[in-house]
Amino acid sequence: MEHELVQLGQGDVPARLFEIPQPPKKLWCRGTLPAPDMPWLSVVGSRKYSSYGKEACEYLISGLRGYDVAIVSGLALGIDAIAHRAALDAGLPCVGVPGSGLDWKVLYPRSNYTLAREIVERGGALLSEYAPDAHAAPWMFPERNRIMVGLSHAVLLVEAGEKSGTLITARLTAEYNRDLLALPGSIFNEGTKGTHQFIRLGATLVSSPEEILDALGIDLTATQTTLPLTLTSDEAEVMHLLHEPMTRDALLAHMKRPAHHVQVLIAQMELSGLIVERNGMLRRA
Repeated sequence: MEHELVQLGQGDVPARLFEIPQPPKKLWCRGTLPAPDMPWLSVVGSRKYSSYGKEACEYLISGLRGYDVAIVSGLALGIDAIAHRAALDAGLPCVGVPGSGLDWKVLYPRSNYTLAREIVERGGALLSEYAPDAHAAPWMFPERNRIMVGLSHAVLLVEAGEKSGTLITARLTAEYNRDLLALPGSIFNEGTKGTHQFIRLGATLVSSPEEILDALGIDLTATQTTLPLTLTSDEAEVMHLLHEPMTRDALLAHMKRPAHHVQVLIAQMELSGLIVERNGMLRRA
């Protein structure tokens, strides 16, 4: 199915977008925007991410599965693309705001063309203030960042060096009176110095999906709509143990069951979409 481009009216997007100092004069959309009253979370970070940044981003977003949270990012290389992919894998509404028009011929970056198509085909949306045939230009990216922040209730900063362009978005977050959430990183990683700078200035440090949900004002005791209503006792034990990711061997040791029994259980839970294995670590899906 081909999703047509439409020009939106002010009532079609969250009203908070038009509270920012320079709201967009026009907005083009391809796909279906999430409900305006749903919490929207922008995720930003470096193109040159670390393996830790990638894994942490995937962990934080996957932990939002089942809650009404929309994920917004800029469709760029690096953390943006990782955030979009993690949102799709978790079944969360997803919005991409590229620094170009939305005609498929000019959509930028071309390497994320397939990802952009998947966002739309899986019920999400692409949004841009630029004419549909507008090619990407360097000045467009800082401009589109204000739209991402304006749309969102909060912004999650994953990794950013001291001179990263991502810090522009972080500054806008404070200027627009949005909550800035920041993932702490290694003190030995140059790519986290900008993130730590904003933590020192008052950004909320987050290290778990639950802390993000709390920052968004979401009731953590609310029933998650996409999780099974019942689990077997063994499945429940696995889910409890995986409140933090662990290796397969560690899970086998904690379960205190015959190894073959646990291996079969893990395989069944992976097929059911309850857990996933990434980078040698089992985690809740």
